[in-house]
Amino acid sequence: MGEYVGALDQGTTSTRFIIFDRHAHLVAQAQREHAQICPGPGLVEHDPLEIWQNVRVVIDEALAAGGLQARDLDTIGITNQRETTVLWDRATGVPVHHGLVWMDTRTSALVEQFAKDGGVDRLRGRTGLPLATYFAGLKLLWLLENVPGARARAARGELAFGTIDSWLVWNLTGGPQGGVHITDVTNASRTQLMNLESLAWDEEILRLFDIPRACLPEIRSSSEHYGVARNLGPGVPITGILGDQQAALFGQACLAPGAVKNTYGTGCFMLMNIGEVPQASTCGLLTTLAYRLGGDKPVYALEGSVAIAGAAVQWLRDNLGIVSHAREVEALAASVPDNGDVYFVPAFSGLYAPHWQEKARGAIVGLTRYATKAHIARATLEATAFQVNDVLHAMERDSGVAISELRCDGGMTVNQLLMQTQADLSQVPVIRPKIIETTALGAAYAAGLVTGLFPSTAAIALNWREEQRWVPMIERATRNRLLHGWDKALTRAADWVD
Repeated sequence: MGEYVGALDQGTTSTRFIIFDRHAHLVAQAQREHAQICPGPGLVEHDPLEIWQNVRVVIDEALAAGGLQARDLDTIGITNQRETTVLWDRATGVPVHHGLVWMDTRTSALVEQFAKDGGVDRLRGRTGLPLATYFAGLKLLWLLENVPGARARAARGELAFGTIDSWLVWNLTGGPQGGVHITDVTNASRTQLMNLESLAWDEEILRLFDIPRACLPEIRSSSEHYGVARNLGPGVPITGILGDQQAALFGQACLAPGAVKNTYGTGCFMLMNIGEVPQASTCGLLTTLAYRLGGDKPVYALEGSVAIAGAAVQWLRDNLGIVSHAREVEALAASVPDNGDVYFVPAFSGLYAPHWQEKARGAIVGLTRYATKAHIARATLEATAFQVNDVLHAMERDSGVAISELRCDGGMTVNQLLMQTQADLSQVPVIRPKIIETTALGAAYAAGLVTGLFPSTAAIALNWREEQRWVPMIERATRNRLLHGWDKALTRAADWVD
């Protein structure tokens, strides 16, 4: 038995393999980016074969970086970008289409079609989710309707559907030669096809969407033995799967009801542990599975999802050329004392929680001759904090819990200006842990609990340590002016698409 756990973190823009020891210390890692394929406005795709190739590369590179071999790994956990949808041929392992990424909006007509009878919340009671382009079920339906022959082949069981976790586990465990076709409850809860209470595929919804049961994976818990990664020497067991935001919640040790974390990545995702009873949102949030450990009772969460956060910084770099590297944005934004009354609503794929404006599009407002690229950079960072603040206060209204601290993680937490702005706007302390790779760590914890590398959830809670804290420092009048400007900007971006 090895002494290390490998966490395969397959995200929206890159794939990483991170190796931890039994004390949750990071030992080695490797990372590869993959292409963002945008064939039209609102359309975002990934090549699943490129992702699978990158998975194999980063595992080898991380092991080499740590001076380790596969036999040194006790187990592997997987965490993944959620909702991104893959449909592939079971016999060849070849996808029938590029993967449809979670932020892709091509299913907007399907959302309108199914919302005509009962509105966008018609499935919320059973799935915790509104009808939206975000979720995987309608993306699967789009593939079945638009790839020639896909529906008939799926009904015969020749095609397999999965979110990225399913795609990776199937390939790691053998692919066409006996690959295991599964998903865990957290990823299944993002398809809008799983019943939140029974944790099974909902037959009524499958009939409504006309989804063939034969193409669906088996739903399993987040922490159990799924199979063996055959292409790693003698084989390493795979024993943990969590969607990326649930993994971050687990890695942040938010294991008690009321605990909250926010991840700042491509998008922003705030989750609150609400315990063992699912609670429907009335404030624009989602109810989702937080995790299920083996045969234990499932734990649920409220979630607020922001589509564009770090992706807006990438847009400044790649589309506008305002900066050469993402790390330059903070210094540029800090070179001016305020936003110069410039506001940026980065609704590239509509607005997610708590507004759910499918027809919104990005807008930069308040421009005058005084405005510079520094003001736009500052407005870009502030946009993330404004969106997170909207989610935080919706979460307080939904849960009845006054949030006393916000545990934060993700790549954008190195940005001091953003973190201070978040504390100022939300009026709560923002706390970054010593280990900011909480998504990978959550997957490692879920896997290591099965093999005993991590003895208990109590031990996981003891591993969490604070590294830095930002406290509110803004004057009330300034905060009120900023929030008023943001609310006005939201109205300008809303309902842009006819």
